[in-house]
This record gives sequence, structure tokens and C-alpha cells, in this order.
Amino acid sequence: MRTKLFAGVAFAALVIPAAAMAQSTASQEFNEGSEVVVTGRADRTIGGVDLPNQPKAQVVLDSEIIQRQRPGQTINDVINLVPGVSFQNNDPYGSSGGGFRIRGFDSSRISQTLDGIPLNDSGNYAIYTNQQVDSEIIDNVSVNLGATDVDSPTASAVGGTVNLRTRVPGDELGAMFTASYGEYDYHRVFGMIDTGDITGMGTKAFASASWVSYDNPFNNYGRIKKQQYNARIYQDLGGNGDFISIAGHYNQARNNFFGSGPLRGDPGRETGTGSGNRFPTSFDEASYDVPVCSTDTPETGVVDSTNSCGTQYDRRYNPSNTGNIRGSSRFTLADGLTLTVDPSYQYTKANGGGTVTGREGVRTINGVNYTGFIGGQYYFGRDLNFDGDVLDTCSTSGAACASSNANGVTLLAPSQTVTNRYMVISNLVYQINDAHRVRLSYTYDRARHRQTGETGFLYSNGEPFDVFPINDPITDLNGNVVQKRDRKSYAILNQVSGQYRGEFLENNLVLDLGLRVPFFKRDLNQNCFTTAANGNVDCVASDNASGYAAANPNYAAPRSRDYTYNRALPNVGLTYNITPQASIFASYAKGLSVPGTDTLYSALYFADGTEGADPAPETTDSFDLGLRYRSGIVTAQLGGYYIKFKNRIATAFDAELGESVSRNIGKVDRYGFDGSISVQPIREITAYVFGSYLNSEIQDDVQTGANTFLPTAGKQESGLSKWSFGGRLQGTLGPVELGAQVKYTGPRYINDINEPLVQTISGVVTDVFPAKVDGYTLVDLDARFSLAQFGLDKTFFQLNVSNLFNEFYVGYISGSSNNTSVPFVQFGAPRAVSGSIVIGF
Repeated sequence: MRTKLFAGVAFAALVIPAAAMAQSTASQEFNEGSEVVVTGRADRTIGGVDLPNQPKAQVVLDSEIIQRQRPGQTINDVINLVPGVSFQNNDPYGSSGGGFRIRGFDSSRISQTLDGIPLNDSGNYAIYTNQQVDSEIIDNVSVNLGATDVDSPTASAVGGTVNLRTRVPGDELGAMFTASYGEYDYHRVFGMIDTGDITGMGTKAFASASWVSYDNPFNNYGRIKKQQYNARIYQDLGGNGDFISIAGHYNQARNNFFGSGPLRGDPGRETGTGSGNRFPTSFDEASYDVPVCSTDTPETGVVDSTNSCGTQYDRRYNPSNTGNIRGSSRFTLADGLTLTVDPSYQYTKANGGGTVTGREGVRTINGVNYTGFIGGQYYFGRDLNFDGDVLDTCSTSGAACASSNANGVTLLAPSQTVTNRYMVISNLVYQINDAHRVRLSYTYDRARHRQTGETGFLYSNGEPFDVFPINDPITDLNGNVVQKRDRKSYAILNQVSGQYRGEFLENNLVLDLGLRVPFFKRDLNQNCFTTAANGNVDCVASDNASGYAAANPNYAAPRSRDYTYNRALPNVGLTYNITPQASIFASYAKGLSVPGTDTLYSALYFADGTEGADPAPETTDSFDLGLRYRSGIVTAQLGGYYIKFKNRIATAFDAELGESVSRNIGKVDRYGFDGSISVQPIREITAYVFGSYLNSEIQDDVQTGANTFLPTAGKQESGLSKWSFGGRLQGTLGPVELGAQVKYTGPRYINDINEPLVQTISGVVTDVFPAKVDGYTLVDLDARFSLAQFGLDKTFFQLNVSNLFNEFYVGYISGSSNNTSVPFVQFGAPRAVSGSIVIGF
């Protein structure tokens, strides 16, 4: 491994006041009262951690603690300091993704929003942690450990919520610039400017831009590059908290895949990222080289052998272009009556996946020639390597194409997704009197989700012509696009919700009664033939689709189907103030998670009205009970929870396919507790300690065939750690501020039957990996030196060290049902040292 230690200087951000709001503009105002928007939340924050007095278990991290972390780090790594959250970063700097859970829920079951708009993918509901906004523009992040807000526009979140709020532009003209440098040739620059009040009527704006580039930490080939732009304009409307705001965001990321290997440790294998390798046991073993390669020059009239240049996992790209426009507003219609409207638009263009062998011939079935993606192979019927012939292929029957040595031309073939999403969240809030208020909410959400699988050419060194083959896809001899998938879906939500909040017993008892009624519609259009119940398809590019259907009567021909999922979801809770500082809280919420598009497309294999044609949604019943204490010196929270699942759907992302793979493990019971305590005995010292316990139990054996079952009853769900705990200590010594934080994550099962991973080797069933991966402990340090003593109040240096002791660990585990499939798992992020300087005025 290439490790260089760079002394450096660290990062900071301008601390500019911002409104304190929750998921939508209306949510926190309703929950805490209108005075929150007007005057701001009462300051009960210690060391950047706040515990709002709400019926749900909630933790808020503000800019004080966010800006102590590494500059530009994904916010999902920062919230690893919240009890119940478990995040595994793919690299030390956060721009290549990672996986996380809250109380065992994977990211597809967690609602993550930015200024009220959902960031989850509209198809598979995943959250891509490398596409989050720059940490410098985040005012606070609120983590609900239990259920979502009553107006949450989510199709899948039966677990917690992560709500990001961007900063409100400053009242005065100002600017900041940050430059960072660190290990793995890490370079990052960030700049932001505030206009101040430019009209004299409260019109203010900010704009920011960042650029980051660094090597991946495990090999000599991959590079991560990202650029991001953010802006917001804010207009006050009088002095009563009314406003209009428009914000914009654009993120462009380019990175190679890296650091993923088969989770097996049987002897006689070398470490590496190929299917025949084993998983490393240290970061020294995790370092590997990607060799320089080139392709042979094609020859006319010769059957050229398929080249392997460009086929390595680590040469693949995972590009994304994402952006959004977010509106938010608050209007006072009459005394006690307010209207909030939050419209938004989101755009996503992204892909993932590897290379394939393209055949210059055609596929012949019953004497008819076809082109397209057939039987897992690509047939073009044309010259692909520009050698003047079409000899680089396999037999027309397709039988020889199953061989890895079959002739053809290596092409780029990722899974492409383009999404256009429109949404509006509106709330009408009525303050009946000082103790009682109600609101009515309506949400409309429409996402057009286009998923394709075009191919693209590679240069002789294995690099793609274009990381987005959709821009100029390869066609067959008749001009038809050859691709492995061709489908379009619309995810549509119409949701009505209502909420009542009342204060009783001299305002010591607060009742919160809510009801969310979503009407989900999934409009699916499959343009390929579905060949199996697992969703495999043949995409015939030839014009004779009807002939192909006649030749394959067992396949489901291209079809469309609508799915609807409607449910009334109560969301109720209470808080009771035992003393002005201490309170108890309790809540109950019903959750609904609609099947993702991959699951629904697989169901198209079955005819209407037959078993398997109508996948059932996942439902939950979640109960919370806890105790909270808030004073100027100590804030603490301890909460227990119980979650009952029906039709539990577990999801894993397959990087090879670029798609999500789901499994149904039936009924599951899950319970545990989370707790934290923050203490500030004197102004110069703050301490924060947190911990979690989680237990899950699958209730039944999972059926895998007509008469076959997996022994999952009584077992724990895979990928979950029972114990996690940690803390943070921060102190100030004159111009120097020091921080240290630690997080322990316990062992995790690899599969749902909780048994060692086995493979048949030379006819003998052999254990190749234990049932669990080991727990691990990460220690991070940060230090800041202020230049305020030299008259530069907003200029300072900051040093960040992550994984101080360079502990090797297994990254995020999606989990699987059985113990015979070897999963590919990311290596954990190694130690990294970076320094930054910020100049602000």
C-alpha cells in the first residue's frame, strides 16, 4: 500500500445562522411551535449534539460537530456518531460510496432528505452516500431513529429518517475558501460567497463550488474525481417568519470500482478482487496492482480472440450526474393560519457495471436470425472492431457462446438509469390556540425512471470511449440498439396526511396524533422478454419480435402492468415533562415499504392473476419508549424500541449487475435500545458518549422451492451488529482545539442462517469463512489552530486523522439467505491524514 504522511492544516466553515426546520418546512414548526421559525430553537446543544423533546427518539448534529470532521466528508459518515447508526465508508474521504443502517434498516428502508425532498432512488430506494451535498453548506442533520414524519413522501422508509438542512444565506457580504491536501494524493478546494442583503428588503443568497480528486487507497489505477455546485436565494416576507427560498444543487462524480473481494479465506488462494481470490486480512494484503494492458490489433479475414484488456473489476467506472432544484416557502394566510409549499425537481444520470463480449454474428433460432441480448450474450451482426469482417463471433446456435474462450469483441456494458422527478409538499397549519394546533398535508411525487443497458466501445488500453454509452450506443446491422435491459417505469405518489398536537396538564403532557394515507402507483413498461422468475430477460433488437415470441412460448413477452399500494398509516406519540429538564416519550407508527422496481419487473414473468404476479409490500409496527434529560450542562437520552415486520424484504446491491437483488425473509421481530449523554462541565470541555444494542429474530424458515426451506427460524438477520458504542471528547486550549472520537461496531453475520460459509472443493464441503465477521474499532482525531489572535477571526488550520490505528475490517455487508454463495464485500477504509486551511471574511 502506498502510504505517505502529509503534515498539513485543516478545514473550517463559516458559521452563519440558519432557520431550524425538520423534514418539510412545516414539520418542525408544527412540532415545536411557530416561535421556532421566528426566533430559533432554544439552545440545548452540547458539543454540537441536540436531543429535541419529541415523541420519537431523535438526535440532531449541528454545524459545530459537522465542521470538525474531514472537509467534504459524506454526511453519512458524520452521523456514525449517532446511536443506532452503522456506516461503513468505502474510502477515507467519502466520495466513492458506502453502506449504512439505522437500527438495522438498510438505506433502502431509510428516508434521507435534503430541505424536505427525498434523496432515495425512486426505483430501488437506495441512498448513494457519495452524492450528498458538501458538508460546508449543511446547517444541521436530524436523525429520527424510529419512524418518519407524518408528511414524509416516502415509498420505502419503514425505519428512520435523515434530514439535511442547508444553511440560510448570511445577512452580510462574506466569503470563505478552503484548500485540503492529504494521503492518497488527496486534493480538494471549496469556495463560497454570501451576498448579504442585496435589496435592503431581506433578499440574500449564497453560491458555492468544490472540486476533489484522489487515488483510491488500494491499487495503482483508480482515481476518484468529483465536482459540486450549490446555491440558494432567500427572501424574507415580513417579520413573522414568512419567506420564499429557491436552492439548486449539481454533483458530477467519476470513480472506478475498487477494494471489493470475495469473502473467503480458504488457503492456497492469493488475495485480490477476482472470484478466484481470497479476502485480505490486513491493509498490506489489500494492496494490489492493476496491470497496464493493450489489445491485439484486429486482422481482416481472421477470427480474432477476445481481448481481456478493460475487463478487470477495478477498471470499471461508476459515473453519476445528479442535480436538483428545491423550493420552500411559508405564508401567513390569516391569524393562526399558515401555508407552506415545497416544490422540487430532481435529475439523475448514472450507471454501473462492467464489460461484455460482443458477437459480430447473429443468433439463429429455428432458422431465423436475431440480434440483441439473448441468452446472456450480445449479438450485433456487424463489424465491431473495424477489421472489415464479421468473423469475431461464436456459433450461430449460441452453444459455443457459453464458453469464456468464445470469440468476440470486448465492449462496455453498464446498467444505465436516467430519472426525472417532480414533487410538491404542501401543508396547511392552523393554530387553534396556544395549546392546540392541527395541520393537513398533501404530497404529489412523480418520477420517470428509465433503465437501459446500452453498450459502448473501448480504446486499445481498455478505457471507454464514453463512460455513458447511452450518449452514443452501439447498434446492430439494422441500426437497432443492442442492450441488456430496456424498461421504463413511473413511480407516482398522491398522499394525504393529518396531524393534531395538543398540550395538557399545564403544557407538561403533549399528545401527537397523526395519520398518513399514501396512494402509491407503479406503472411498469418492460420492452424485453422476461425469461425467468428471477427477472432475467432477452432483449431482441431484431424487428421479428413476434417470431421470437412464437419460438419461446414460455417467456413473458414485452408487457406493461400497473401496481397500486394504498394504506392508512397511523403515527402517534406523546411526551410528558416530569420536571422542566426530564421527560418521558413514547410513540407508535405503522410503516409501509412498496416493492422496488427490480422486484416488480421480476413479477412480470407471471401472468396477471397468478401467484407471484403481485408482490406484497413490507409492513412494520414500530414502538418506542424512552427517557430524556436536557439542561445547560447535561443532555441525555435512553430509548427502547420494538419493531415487528411482516413480509420483510432484504435488499442487496449487485455491483456486477448494477442492480438491486431482493430476498423475502418473512416475519421478523427486532428490538433493542439506544442511548447517549453529552456533558459540558466547563465551556472549554465537552464529552459525548453513545451506545446501542440490537437483537433481531427471523420467525420462520424461508422457503426456497416447492419443498425446500432454509433453516432461518430463530436466527438473526445478516449484516447487523448487536452492539455498537463510542464517544467524542473535545477541548479548547487557547487558540488550539482538539477532538478525539471512537466508534466500536460489533460482529455481523454474513447470512441469514448464521452458519459458516461453505464451498465444495474437490468434492468435499469445506468451510471457507466463519459465520461472522469480526467487530472493529475506529479512532479519529481532529485538531484546529485559530488565527484569531492575529486578527483573522475566520481563518484557521485543521488536521484530520481517520482510523488512527489503521485497523483492518470488513466493509458493509448486504447479507444473503444461504451460506453457499460467496459474497463480494468492500475492504474497510484505511488510515488517512489530511490537512486544510480555511480563509474566511
